[in-house]
Amino acid sequence: MAFTGIPLDAVAFYQELEVNNNREWWLAHKSDYQRLVREPLEALAEMIGPAFGETKVYRPNRDVRFSHDKTPYKRHQGLYARSHDHAGWYFQVDADGFFLAGGSYFSTGDQLARYRSAIANDATGIQFEALVKELTDAGYELVGDRLATRPRGVPADAPRLELLRYKSISARLNLGRPAWMATPEAAEYINDGWDELREMIGWLTEYVGNAERR
Repeated sequence: MAFTGIPLDAVAFYQELEVNNNREWWLAHKSDYQRLVREPLEALAEMIGPAFGETKVYRPNRDVRFSHDKTPYKRHQGLYARSHDHAGWYFQVDADGFFLAGGSYFSTGDQLARYRSAIANDATGIQFEALVKELTDAGYELVGDRLATRPRGVPADAPRLELLRYKSISARLNLGRPAWMATPEAAEYINDGWDELREMIGWLTEYVGNAERR
């Protein structure tokens, strides 16, 4: 399947889904989802994914078994390229537009411990701090789950305390709704954005890595 861009109407699709999140509306507009969202992202994954890792285009249905929110469909569509356990690159379309990101979710205590150890170490911590600054200077936003105060046992004057507070960490670039998204050049823009995140992903791969298997 050739990638020709992601129609801007994909955003409008999710704007409508926000107020019509029910099975009847979905079935009536399922062909729109396939044409505007699913097929373009699958083509994008096929085109740029091999340079980054194993790709996945997420399913549109929500798992509502343990959620108070029983709406059946996700309010966004995500594409993921995996570097290692719970780390890699991400692209999303939703009712607000498009964004790309890269980072890591620390799924186990050993991953979080290795992250904090590497941040506390001056050599590796300063290196990561510099990578983050380069990305934020370029317009990326640092996001993720983080503690309200500081990790237990970490002094208030610890170097890089803000980074130590994170329990998951990603750099995100909001793209809005640019006209180029609907053209084949979108693959190059997204590829370049993911490339800018490669050093950060590489650091997380080297110093955090996979969860320990029992």
